[in-house]
Amino acid sequence: MVILGLGDHIDCGSAILVDGRVLAAINDERLVREKMVFGVPRKSIRAVLELTGYRPDQIDAVAVGTRNQHLVPDYVDFRQGWFGLKRGRAKQLLFDVGSKAARVRGYIPGIEEAYYLVRQPFFMKRRAALRRILREEFGITAPMHFVDHHDCHATSAYYSSDFGPDATVFTVDGGGDGISSKAYDVRDGRFTELVKVPSFHSVGAFYSYITQICGFKAGRHEGKITGLAAHGKPVYRELLDSLLTYRNGTFVNTGNIFFHSALQELRKRLPENFDKADLSASVQVHSEWLVTQFAQHWVTRTGHRDVALAGGVFANVRVNQEVHELPCVERCFVHPGMSDCGMGIGAALAVHYDREPRPAPDTRCLDDVYLGPSYTDAEIESALREAQVDFGRSADLEAEIAKLLSQGAVVARFDGRMEYGPRALGNRSILYQPTDPSVNDWLNKALVRTEFMPFAPSTLEEEAGRCFHRVRGAERTARFMTITFDCKDFMKERCGGVVHLDGTARPQLVRKEDNPRYYRIIEEYRRITGRPSIINTSFNMHEEPIVCSPHDAIRAFKLGHLDYLAIGGFLARNSAPIDAAARRQRGATADALVRAGERTAS
Repeated sequence: MVILGLGDHIDCGSAILVDGRVLAAINDERLVREKMVFGVPRKSIRAVLELTGYRPDQIDAVAVGTRNQHLVPDYVDFRQGWFGLKRGRAKQLLFDVGSKAARVRGYIPGIEEAYYLVRQPFFMKRRAALRRILREEFGITAPMHFVDHHDCHATSAYYSSDFGPDATVFTVDGGGDGISSKAYDVRDGRFTELVKVPSFHSVGAFYSYITQICGFKAGRHEGKITGLAAHGKPVYRELLDSLLTYRNGTFVNTGNIFFHSALQELRKRLPENFDKADLSASVQVHSEWLVTQFAQHWVTRTGHRDVALAGGVFANVRVNQEVHELPCVERCFVHPGMSDCGMGIGAALAVHYDREPRPAPDTRCLDDVYLGPSYTDAEIESALREAQVDFGRSADLEAEIAKLLSQGAVVARFDGRMEYGPRALGNRSILYQPTDPSVNDWLNKALVRTEFMPFAPSTLEEEAGRCFHRVRGAERTARFMTITFDCKDFMKERCGGVVHLDGTARPQLVRKEDNPRYYRIIEEYRRITGRPSIINTSFNMHEEPIVCSPHDAIRAFKLGHLDYLAIGGFLARNSAPIDAAARRQRGATADALVRAGERTAS
C-alpha cells in the first residue's frame, strides 16, 4: 500500500510510506530555502514522488497530519516566529480573542468549546481546499484522511522505535487539534489514550513565551534558551510554577494566560532587569520537572518501561535526558522528526496501521534518516565549475577528510541522501576537530549564528561507553542526535570542544551500517588522533535551513569562508578561509594542551 503523508502547517513536508516503510521524507524549508516555512507542501509532494518513482495514480491513500487547522494556501515565512506571523485578518482576530478570553476562562463554562466551534468553518474550508489542490495540481484522487495531530506524533514515535509490542508513548508540544499533550498505553501494537491536555495548558507554548520574553523568536529559537540555561541559575522557577504547574497526571495553567496575555503577565511579574540566562535556566529546569512528573505518573500506571516520545517539546535534548534517566524508564526513544516536521510520516503510519492488521511491528518504519534527495557526481561537478571553485578528485576522500580534521581544518561535507528531521547527521554537516573550545565562538561567527550550546560530537557507537554516562537504553535515539548524556572524564579531557558548561554533550552515535563513508572518516580520525569523536554541526548559514542541493552547499561554503568542501567524490578548497592563521593557532594550542594533559596523566 502506497501512502502519501502530508503536513501542511509549520515546517510543512511530505513523505511516501510503502507497506509501512518510509521511502522518502522531505520538508519544504529545504526546497524553498526558508526555515520552518508554512503552507501546502507543493514542492515536497513533487520531490517525494520523483524520488520514489510513484505516479499520482499509484497513490492508494493520502494522510494529512492534524484535523482542525486553518488553510495556508501559499508559503508563509516564519522568520518572525509565532508573535510576528502574518495570519490573515480572520485568524489573527481569533488569536486575539483567545488571548483576552483566557483571563475569564475560569468564570465562563464552555468557553474553550465555543472557541473551537467558531473556528470549524475555517477547518472545513481547509479540508475541501486540500482535496481540490491535490486533484487539480497533482492528479491525485486517492482517498484523503485527516489524522489527529497528537496521534501523528504518537505513531511516528512508536513505529520508528526498536520496541516490542508494548510501550508508553508521550506527546508534548505547543498544541495541535486543541491539545498540547497526550499519554498512550500501547499493548500488542494497539493504542489506548490515557490522558489529553488541552492546548491552554501547554508546556511547549509556555517555553515559547519565555523564548519571546528573552528577546528571541517564539517557535524558532527555543534551542537557544536550552543552551543559554546552563549559563544561569533557576531563580525564577517558583514564579513560573505559579503560572503553569503539574497536578495528578496533567499540566495546569494556573495563571490563566494565553498568547499575548502570557507575555503581559510574565513581564508584569518579572523584575525589570531580569537576567536572561537565569530566566532560561528557570524555564528549562521547570520544564524538565513538568515533563518528568508527567512521564513518571503514566509509566507507573502502564507498567511499560519502554518510552517513545514525539512533539516539539522533545526537541529539547535535556528534557529527553531527564526522561531517559527516570528510574521507571528502561529504554527511551525520540522520533528523529519530533516536531511538526514529522506530521507527514506520523499521519501515513496512522492510516497504514488503521487499515492493516495491527500486530506488533516486526520492522521499523525507518532504520536511518537519509530519506531526502541525492545528486550525481556529474551534477555536482557541473555546479562546482559553474561556481568557479577550485576542486579535484581524491583517491581516498574519507581518509583525506580525517587528515584535514586532524590538522585543524574545517570541512563541510555534502554526500548521499539528505537527512530528514532537524539534525544534520553527516551528509549535510560541517566537521571539525573536537579539541578546541573556542570553536563555538569563531565558527558560529563565520556562519553568522548565535548559539549558546557547543557543537555536537559524532562518536563511533562502539566508543559510547568510554565517552558518556548512562547510554544504555538510549543508544538508538542517540543515533539521531536527540538526547544529551553526561560526559565522562575521557570526553571532558580529550574532546572539550563538544562539552557544555553543565558537563553534557548531544552526540550522534555513528554505526557503520547506517553511513559507511561517514563512519570511516571518524574511524580514520580515531586512528590518527586516538579520539573517537569529531564535531558535527549543521551545514547552513544563520537562519537558513540545512543545505539541500549542490548549489546550496557551494553557496554556504563560500559565504562561511570554510576551509574545504567534500562534496560527492570531490574536494574543494576555499581560497579565502576565515582567520586561517589565528584560528589554526587556537586549534593547535588547544590540541597541544590536551596532549600535554595526556602525557601528564600517563
